[in-house]
Amino acid sequence: MFKPEYPPQEPEPGVVALDEDGKPEDRVEVALKCLPQYDPASCWNGDSTPSFRYWKIRDYAYAYRSKIATPSVVAEHIISVIEEFSNKKPPQPLLISFNPEEVRNQAAASTKRFEEGNPLSILDGIFVAIKDDIDCFPHPSKGGTTWMHEVRTVKKDAVSVSRLRSCGVIFVGKANMHELGMGTTGNNSNYGTARNPHAPERYTGGSSSGPAAIVASGLCSAALGTDGGGSIRIPSSLCGVVGLKTTYGRTDIGGSLCDAGTVEIIGPIASTVEDVMLVYSAILGTSLADRISLNPSPPSVPNLSFNDSLNSLGSLRLGKYTAWFNDVYSTDISDKCEDALNLLSKTHGCEMVEIVIPELHEMRTAHLVSIGSECLSSLNPYCEDGHGARLSYDTRTSMALFRSFSASDYVAAQCLRRRIMYHHMEIFKKVDVIVTPTTGMTAPIIPLSALKDGETDMQVTGYLMRFVIAGNLLGLPAISIPVGYDKQGLPIGLQLIGRPWGEASILRLALAIEELSAKSKNRPASFFDVLKSN
Repeated sequence: MFKPEYPPQEPEPGVVALDEDGKPEDRVEVALKCLPQYDPASCWNGDSTPSFRYWKIRDYAYAYRSKIATPSVVAEHIISVIEEFSNKKPPQPLLISFNPEEVRNQAAASTKRFEEGNPLSILDGIFVAIKDDIDCFPHPSKGGTTWMHEVRTVKKDAVSVSRLRSCGVIFVGKANMHELGMGTTGNNSNYGTARNPHAPERYTGGSSSGPAAIVASGLCSAALGTDGGGSIRIPSSLCGVVGLKTTYGRTDIGGSLCDAGTVEIIGPIASTVEDVMLVYSAILGTSLADRISLNPSPPSVPNLSFNDSLNSLGSLRLGKYTAWFNDVYSTDISDKCEDALNLLSKTHGCEMVEIVIPELHEMRTAHLVSIGSECLSSLNPYCEDGHGARLSYDTRTSMALFRSFSASDYVAAQCLRRRIMYHHMEIFKKVDVIVTPTTGMTAPIIPLSALKDGETDMQVTGYLMRFVIAGNLLGLPAISIPVGYDKQGLPIGLQLIGRPWGEASILRLALAIEELSAKSKNRPASFFDVLKSN
């Protein structure tokens, strides 16, 4: 099996279908109507909740429509913070490509639409960062390298970016990332390493380091990342935000540096589940080629607008492989995730089912051979032209490992992919969702020497990638939700892995977990209130 293939899936209960051939702004409107009632009083009339909370997309929309703020005013706040980050020593940029005038122009156009009473959608005037391996015209796509833009020019938006643009989204620029996505810490010795907003001496996780950090620090409501080996979920977990890895092929990956792979997707990172759901609704839509080969189930979102919505959680069966679940660097992680699941079962009556997932080691090996071979295949022409010498040591080390794989290794990995898919489809006959911690460790400290030369630490990589592989090798949907902090105050994420095309079910469950964990949110050390910073 050379790319994920699934048996036909049963329709999900309690969902509203979205038209993937329709306008993105129409899909967003449908998703908006599925959300619980918005109560502006709870957000704007003083601090009714003692714990920290992020501004949601609906808060910005309310502020713009009530003339409390304008996109242009918010843009100035964001620009001043991003310029401050760019001037830090040593550099720790959130964005690799940033043009303040471009941001001002987009914000002015959005402000004018609000003045005229014609916003394009609930996403109009919402600030979004795009990972540096996804095309966002007129910015170059460097993929975190110093040279990719020299050999590959950007002529138009990636498909997912153009769908957001039609909803009125304002793009702040291209977010920092681990070079070519080939690492899990987010280290980038070319431009500087983005820092974890909860602890600036620690990594954000990667490879979508900039997207997770910019959302966690409050500067953007959402960001787009790519995920071929946990690259959305790992930094979301380490930075205390929400990251959705969609089913392989659910979003069109056209216009990204990894658009020829069989393990990668483009997905949203946001501070809340409802914001992830709104952005997901805008960007979804399978490419015509993938529709023929993958035969996807129609996309949908959970209907959360009525009280019975949460009652349907009671029928969900959650699969937990305890020995694997507890295989973490610190028991703080497994304990917090366990607490969140116990609270979920107690509140909503979800049933926990003990499962066994066989051949985890083989799954990791098959994924490494698959993603490594595909990386090498796409980069070899550039390396042969001499650009390989301009890659960081870290990336070159990975490339050397990938060159050790043979054609027969690749074919064997695809045979394993079929076999492991069978195991998972059997498990999904007994359970609806598989639950794990998102990562096996919280944010690692950045060694000072790694800032200049990068680093290769396979032990850290192993812990960070421990639970993410099924989402990529098998293309399954998965989401990371913050559920608390370890003893050092570092965020911990819980991962939900769903059935093929089952995004709506994991979004519903994620929202319930988020609501149960909301009271314990900490304000990041590096946080900026760009909506109210008068």
